[in-house]
Amino acid sequence: MFVDDTYQLTGVAVSPTGRLFTNYPYWSDTYRYAVVEVFPNYQSTPYPDLSMNTWKPGDKEAEKWICVQAVYTDDHNTLWVVDPAAPKMQQVYNKGYKLVKISLADNKVERIYPFTGVGDQAYINDVRVDTQAGFAYLTNSKEGGIIVVNLNTGSVRQLLQHHYSVHTDSSYKFIIDGDELKKNGQVFKVQSDGIALTPDRQWLYYKPLTDDKLYRVPTSALRDSTLGAAALESKVEDLGHFTATDGMVFDKSGNLYLGDMQHYRIMKITPDHKMTELIKDDRLVWPDSYSVSDDGYLYISCSQIQKQPEYNNGVNKRTSPYTIYRLKLP
Repeated sequence: MFVDDTYQLTGVAVSPTGRLFTNYPYWSDTYRYAVVEVFPNYQSTPYPDLSMNTWKPGDKEAEKWICVQAVYTDDHNTLWVVDPAAPKMQQVYNKGYKLVKISLADNKVERIYPFTGVGDQAYINDVRVDTQAGFAYLTNSKEGGIIVVNLNTGSVRQLLQHHYSVHTDSSYKFIIDGDELKKNGQVFKVQSDGIALTPDRQWLYYKPLTDDKLYRVPTSALRDSTLGAAALESKVEDLGHFTATDGMVFDKSGNLYLGDMQHYRIMKITPDHKMTELIKDDRLVWPDSYSVSDDGYLYISCSQIQKQPEYNNGVNKRTSPYTIYRLKLP
């Protein structure tokens, strides 16, 4: 549906009116724009404007995209952009990490939420927004943790960072393309990454990237600032073994869609937690992020992370473009 021969994309988001957005993290020197709109002309148009996509060290952090990881659209026609502000996956640049709210009605930034109180070794990865309760939930994939943002007050809390559910199982071998995933020669582990909010907004599902476990926690517990760490941890439900995925997303019927990066598949988990294969295709090279459109399509970005040179002893193994596909849901 959309291809980019040069620049590595990660996120994908479809608005209620059918506008399509993707983002490009600043992971290497092969980099141009951070956030782009794809529709209606299938071109990479910098969003919301060119100026915000021209960051360089020394610029005001709030006025530029530094290293965008994810994009997400809500039911109020708003685009949310996650900027972990960690170029080349190093430490956070000058406390520039932020969640940005953009009105798609006029393409204007409405509010910026800085991640105050979160350490500079964090890598904020993905987001889901509850527009009714006024909260955003994000994952910290480098350290492990769930970040909760009160969208009215701007307060930020990082939770569950000491709980096993946000940390990858050290005994799980993430085998892909015949080898255990390694980065610069070291076994590569990613903590809490994929995140999804049920249609009724009652549960937040999440998981570490480099194992196949899946967890959920009541959103009411995450919002309760009076709840102590042990009490919150007791609310977490371990759903068992499913698949190793990067992102995931619910449809309006409560079905959860997620990838199986190790086997080039997209999986479906029903509300009663039964998993089936939706599609298997060799073009699904590291299915990364997901968005479900109002007309019933699943949008899938493929970032080909395991093909990058740092995961292959310096050899770039990518042989096809970075892509966004769409799949009509049954």
